[in-house]
Amino acid sequence: MAFHKILKKHDKNLPAHACKQFYINRMHNQAWVRGDYSDVVVRLSSIYSALRNDHTAEENKDAAQSFLRSTTKYWVRTEDVSKVKYAVLKHLPVFLQKTSTGESDSQLTNSVYFDNDQLELYHGRLDKTPGAIAFRLRWYGAGDPKIVFFERKTHRDTWTGEASAKERFIVDESEVKAVLNDQYPIEQKRAEMKAKKGATDAECDDWEKLVREMVQVVQVKQLVPTMRTQYMRTAFQIPFDATVRISLDTNLCMISERGYDTQGGAKWFRDPDKPLAPNEITRFPHAVLEVKLELGGANSEPPQWVTDLQNSGMLYEVHKFSKFIHGCAVLLPEYVRSVPYWIDDASIRNSILNSGGGRILVPVDHQTGVGPGANEMYNHLLPFGNVKNPKLETKGRTANTVAMIETSSKTTAANYYADDDNDNIEMMLGVQGCCEDTCAGWLFPFCSGYNTEVLAPTSVQKIEPKIFLANERTFLHWLHAGVTLYTIAAGILAFASESHSVGAHWYAMALLPISLGFCLYALHLFLWRAEKIKTRVPGRWDDSRGPLMLGSILAGVLFVNFVMKCREIRRYNEIMAHEL
Repeated sequence: MAFHKILKKHDKNLPAHACKQFYINRMHNQAWVRGDYSDVVVRLSSIYSALRNDHTAEENKDAAQSFLRSTTKYWVRTEDVSKVKYAVLKHLPVFLQKTSTGESDSQLTNSVYFDNDQLELYHGRLDKTPGAIAFRLRWYGAGDPKIVFFERKTHRDTWTGEASAKERFIVDESEVKAVLNDQYPIEQKRAEMKAKKGATDAECDDWEKLVREMVQVVQVKQLVPTMRTQYMRTAFQIPFDATVRISLDTNLCMISERGYDTQGGAKWFRDPDKPLAPNEITRFPHAVLEVKLELGGANSEPPQWVTDLQNSGMLYEVHKFSKFIHGCAVLLPEYVRSVPYWIDDASIRNSILNSGGGRILVPVDHQTGVGPGANEMYNHLLPFGNVKNPKLETKGRTANTVAMIETSSKTTAANYYADDDNDNIEMMLGVQGCCEDTCAGWLFPFCSGYNTEVLAPTSVQKIEPKIFLANERTFLHWLHAGVTLYTIAAGILAFASESHSVGAHWYAMALLPISLGFCLYALHLFLWRAEKIKTRVPGRWDDSRGPLMLGSILAGVLFVNFVMKCREIRRYNEIMAHEL
């Protein structure tokens, strides 16, 4: 305001040399006026990097074969973005891309995803079908693309021993049409790779195989531009050191790429000069943080600072979040058969409604507040709750976060686990059990979810198909023990009636309720664990108190019977001694 008054007085006194507009425009272009502190972030990163004495690691092309990669995605509130950036740059430097000017900590990233009219790729990625692919063209920087990355992401289930893969090759923008129309001179480019870049035959074979497969999938599946994601990406990584890689995407928006003539592949993204309708763009209200870890050998655990960041309350873990899936579900609701579970989150509801995607949302007065099927099953994964039970002010929750309960006096099933290990504490994050209102749930409250105030984690436990059979086998083993005890009790009771033995009669009557308890416990444990498997809540899925209680009761009855038998033997010996 002071600058305005000074310049205004200057122009009033010297109208022939007016300069107010010039300086005001210059001032508005300053980063501190726009609220852009990217240069501060870059300088702080350089300072911390110098203090840590970071060194560029050596490039290791075999690293992918020696480490296990772990990728987790989080939502970050807009007001927490600066805090998260500062927390990360204290440990990792800002990784500036080659196309970056160096004046900003972030870089504009555009990705155009391809799919067909049936959205085959969308539904494959949403259902996590083995071998499902995502096909996209990506470029970096503002303005029209010059270098384009053709990328293919392939999903594979980890329990099969295979890992999901991301592959890509680079072309000039002028060659995109040739690739999409199967006119790309592959043999000529292969010869150039060997002559100019000195690539080996194996590298050329891998490149050629990838290009032919991606060209073929465009033709066979009739892929066309479908969805575009645009965001500012800040990357944190020590060059060529992939132990910890973190990316933060802000100003995220998804743009529909349907509704214009592609001109036979010549146009594969929207004209940026043409305005967009409200139902052609959706602006995501949160930033998206992605943490990639390579753990192997001695580094079996993530660094402590990563764990501290996860537990800081600023991160909201969203299992398997996908920008492509979210954009298609919101902007193409008439084409999708199912939607992801996070659509029902209360914090993004307004952005979906503003984009005309209200048809995929449940009404405000809906009974459960979430959609049917998997959305209802994984309702506990929503970071901010649903429209029926919003939790917009709750702190961030991740798989490592200890349970956050409003009142400390409220107890959970995990209070029975007194171990100091953090893995055991994670049990406090369990969801409500499926059979807590049954008699078995009343008898065995230590494995029931009575406390509805417990905040469940926003991630899921990885399971293998054999775990379902393991649950059934455990159920049959417990049931077999109960039936065996019942058979023994029934036999003792039958002989006790013939011999008129009071002790044997009471011993058999004590074993009968214990055998019934074994059967009820087997049924309850089976249903409780089946619910855990269905919702896949991380934490302990075992029960350390139930077997101890049942075993102690059975041992107590056996001990009492042993004492009674000893007394009978002693009395019998005394009678025999008197007779002699």
